Amino acid sequence: MTQRPRAVLAFGPPSLVGRIFSPEALGRITAVLDVDVAHVVTDTAPARQALADAEVLLAGWGAPRITVDDAPRLRAVLYAGGVAATCLDDPAAHAARGVVAANARAVNAVPVAEYTLATILLANKQAWAAEREFRAARRLPDREHEPANLGNYRRTVGIVGASQVGRHVIELLRQFDLDVVVWSPELDAGSAAALGARYGTLDEVAAQSDVLSLHQPAIPETVGQIDARVLALLPDGATLINTARGSVVDEAALVAELRTGRISAVLDVTEPEPPAPDGELWDLPNVVLTPHIAGSAGGELHRIGDLVAAEAERYAAGLPFEHPDDLGAPHA
Repeated sequence: MTQRPRAVLAFGPPSLVGRIFSPEALGRITAVLDVDVAHVVTDTAPARQALADAEVLLAGWGAPRITVDDAPRLRAVLYAGGVAATCLDDPAAHAARGVVAANARAVNAVPVAEYTLATILLANKQAWAAEREFRAARRLPDREHEPANLGNYRRTVGIVGASQVGRHVIELLRQFDLDVVVWSPELDAGSAAALGARYGTLDEVAAQSDVLSLHQPAIPETVGQIDARVLALLPDGATLINTARGSVVDEAALVAELRTGRISAVLDVTEPEPPAPDGELWDLPNVVLTPHIAGSAGGELHRIGDLVAAEAERYAAGLPFEHPDDLGAPHA
């Protein structure tokens, strides 16, 4: 029988292993890798011997940063999260030694896109305002005087950022009678059409959107990108959805715009996170705050574990990863 590659788990806290990997996924991993699933590295100092012998690192949130000296025999990193470089002190140095990596970014995008889809549909139905008004009035609304722009037929949804999440949201929206317009710096009219959306500049997308959904990365170029000028372009009654990062929105400008009651917002992320205890976001009636729940949670974490198990099987079989992570690339 071929000897299984030696592997080590690195997570913080260790309880994440049980949350991410179902018993079935752990069984698949131990069938192809020599790994003690009861031993989880949380600090490199007491685990140097295990790391020194490791060919494969199975890592995720909270893992310590692994140096080249910690793991001189390392050949592969399977990261149960977005960026494998997170658990390496010098990703380029590991890449130079031939270390390959895979990440679970693609499957973690799935629940974020699902949350976004649900939120878009509810926003166009003005569900949260209706709930507040229904609770206060304790009677059904007057249908004769409901707004003409209520509902999801022929409304415009704007997408900022053609990330994996943004692209998946566009794909999910195809089944609805919605007009989808997208801006991302790498797109043009042709590439946007291939995704199933119209192309517009950031200003054009904002000005047309009944719902504007944010999916850009948090990098220096995007900090405060959704500022007072962009927010002012949103049509009256529009809803801003942020599942990206809080830093991409100028919060002071957003609060000022929300105070007027002209637009609404659904924020799963903020800057800081959570908002300051005395911040206005908590009390504005046209704001829905959720506690960073769009990403994988609960049973959804098993989707990540299943992907890592599949990549472990591919590595053991000598196959390239299905979801490779370029350790040699610059990381924000």
